[in-house]
Amino acid sequence: MLSKVVLLAIPGVAPFEFGVVCEVFGIDRSEHGGPEFEFSIATAEPGPVRTSLGYDMLIADGLEKAAEADLIAVPAHVIDADVHPEVVRVLREAADRGAWIISICSGAFTLAKSGLLSARSATTHWMHAERLAADFPDVSVDPDVLFVEDGRIITSAGTASGIDACLHLIRIELGAAAANVVARRMVVPPQRAGGQSQYIAAPVKERCTDSFAEVTEWMLEHLEEELTIDELARRALMSPRTFARRFKADLGTTPGAWLNRQRLLRAQQLLEESSLGLDAVAAESGFGTAAVMRHHFAKTLDTTPAAYRRAFTVRLSA
Repeated sequence: MLSKVVLLAIPGVAPFEFGVVCEVFGIDRSEHGGPEFEFSIATAEPGPVRTSLGYDMLIADGLEKAAEADLIAVPAHVIDADVHPEVVRVLREAADRGAWIISICSGAFTLAKSGLLSARSATTHWMHAERLAADFPDVSVDPDVLFVEDGRIITSAGTASGIDACLHLIRIELGAAAANVVARRMVVPPQRAGGQSQYIAAPVKERCTDSFAEVTEWMLEHLEEELTIDELARRALMSPRTFARRFKADLGTTPGAWLNRQRLLRAQQLLEESSLGLDAVAAESGFGTAAVMRHHFAKTLDTTPAAYRRAFTVRLSA
């Protein structure tokens, strides 16, 4: 179970991505029903650590803090910097004992230089993806997605996608309800899946945000119904083809994929917080039947609805 989290402070660290990990894992949200982590910041050489913006952070703890961590987080940093050999050792030992390791943006370069991404799939900010693939040809780099989970290693793209990756990990380990509490406190959406695009095709000024905000809100209110592209397009005052194209450009995924993700999140919440039977959960979340719901749980979460309920109901009531 995810409990002890250690964030590495690496010379040249990017303050925003560093702050993302602090915000997600470093705040006690138990008062609101959220998780509380044993959170530490560590560095190879305790003392001043220079950031990418030119100021120093004073880090008091060394890497011994990471010896028993359930999660080690590596934030973005200057990609040409050498990796301290003690950082390599700590990351490899963490991987060997089965701990989670997550990188934000260019933090993937530290994982790659440590040998942790060899023969794995990974991502980083789209601006650095070509460089990562060229420097480490044994890594399968996907430049389009928000984050990639391969085994117990998660790599994420730039800036806000680091939040998505962290929330994804909390959802895996502690359940949808815990992830939703963290997201709500951070005022960010809890539902962005890793397969969404890193960037949209249309400039911001051309996006039809208001139209899709209204349609997606209506979709969330009617998840239990059969929602067709034709009906959604009519609500958006578009042709079905235009609706599908502009939805993907605006939200980074297809209407069907977005809808399935919301239904999965609704089902997770109902399994955690209600005593409804599987057929009732499937009906209320829009999957229709328990068999269809089981298919989506297996495909996306690699588990069954019944196993998910057993795991997270126990944890929430403990």
